[in-house]
Amino acid sequence: MNYRHAFHAGNFADVVKHTILSRILAYLMRKDAPFRVIDTHAGVGLYDLRGDEAGRTGEWQEGIARLIDAKLASPVAEVVEPYLSAVRAQNQDGRLRYYPGSPMITRHMMRPQDRLMALELHPSDAWALRKNFTDDFQVRVTTLDGWAAMGTHLPPKEKRGLVVVDPPFEEKGEFTRMAQSLEKAHARWPGGIYAYWYPIKEPREVDAYIKALKASGIPKILRIELSIDRPTTPPRLHGTGMIVVNPPYVLEAEMRTLLPALAELLSDHGRGRWAVEWVAGE
Repeated sequence: MNYRHAFHAGNFADVVKHTILSRILAYLMRKDAPFRVIDTHAGVGLYDLRGDEAGRTGEWQEGIARLIDAKLASPVAEVVEPYLSAVRAQNQDGRLRYYPGSPMITRHMMRPQDRLMALELHPSDAWALRKNFTDDFQVRVTTLDGWAAMGTHLPPKEKRGLVVVDPPFEEKGEFTRMAQSLEKAHARWPGGIYAYWYPIKEPREVDAYIKALKASGIPKILRIELSIDRPTTPPRLHGTGMIVVNPPYVLEAEMRTLLPALAELLSDHGRGRWAVEWVAGE
């Protein structure tokens, strides 16, 4: 499948993955020590929901548009607030028009001592990303294949932080590439937090991916999934997943608070499903 960020900005998968991102960042901010985020497939950083790509699919209307003005129970509202704060910061007139991708959400939450390394290989996307962070000394934008960062940029000098891996799935074998890259990265920086997004379209591919992660021997792997529909024939994107290695100790409980509400809000006719489970414990 082809999952270019611009066409799917603000959809149900973005809501889940970016809320998880914001919760990990909130945890890292509990200590004064600086951290670094390495975003391996950063995209352009900011998306016009009424532009050509996002406007063509309209997926954001069943994603962020449903959430941003929803009346949520207080525990759920507390979990999503950092994420929604980042979205509202790009829409200060109160009208939902622009959607921040992972690098922009990260930048919104960073403190003066923190740093972001945003990698993007696609030339025009990398140019737009660099433009969105012009003269921002806390953000380094590099035109680079994100998979290469697993060998050359780890561990970061801060020794604290997060690697965000959100590939577009334009090429075959991305699930295999993700499993292999995680093994390589974890060997270089076993104490880092890793957040790997994946689409749920063909369950057999996901099952093989999880099997490979179990066989890797990497400890502390949390699996987070939400589906808005049941599998279909022919297969189409109906769910979203995130693998988090070395997750904050509060993340499992936060997801168990959040996901039931999102499953109801983002799906129709009671078709939403969610799961939080450990692929590998200690």
